[in-house]
Amino acid sequence: MTNAVLLNNIDHHDLRVIARHGPEFGDSVNQLLVFPTEFESVQREFPIFLHKDGNGTYQPVALLGLDRDENLFLGEAGWQARYVPAIQARGPFSIAVQETMVDGEPRPEPQIRIDLDDPRVSRDKGISLFLPHGGHGPYLEHIAGLLRAIYLGSQLLAPMFAAFREFGLIRETEVEIRLDDARTYRLPDHHTIDEDRLAALDGVALEHLSRLGFLRAAFMIAASLGNVSRLIELKNQRRAG
Repeated sequence: MTNAVLLNNIDHHDLRVIARHGPEFGDSVNQLLVFPTEFESVQREFPIFLHKDGNGTYQPVALLGLDRDENLFLGEAGWQARYVPAIQARGPFSIAVQETMVDGEPRPEPQIRIDLDDPRVSRDKGISLFLPHGGHGPYLEHIAGLLRAIYLGSQLLAPMFAAFREFGLIRETEVEIRLDDARTYRLPDHHTIDEDRLAALDGVALEHLSRLGFLRAAFMIAASLGNVSRLIELKNQRRAG
């Protein structure tokens, strides 16, 4: 259960947030949903795979660990990565979409919610959300940017995967990760971008994907798989420790 309410600078003028990460805040996960709006940052750190749920809907996920509830990028001091996916970096905040009337037409307006029962929310510890005169503080501006990336990115998922399917760019792959001669991980039911099909696209297809903004996304997903070697390195370090 959560106690999520719309954030405002009157009722919550003195709210603070303890901006840290740890297992107690749900960071011990082996994959996280990521969005096209953050692919550029995500692909520098983590492998991105395409996961298909029971309804046949694809979602891009960053692979963080090899075992259940294992985040190889999470240490005693927090995340050991230059980027934390927005869905986790947002902390106790979320998005509420309310309709407002603009020129007689309903228009969705995303607003910030905060879970008042989250243990990171405090009145006397952490980072202030609002400035003394009521404006957003730097931390809240950062959170607003993350929530904007989530909101806009979520709207891109369906058309992006529709375009990938149209040009046959999605292929199933069994991920095999060999740590040493005695230990191998096999991760079935993963999907990725078919690099051969991507390389064979003609000019019309390339122009269409580029115009939609999804050509670069396809290349970034494919390039991100080079980060599997980083997972192997981190896993072997943890085993040795």
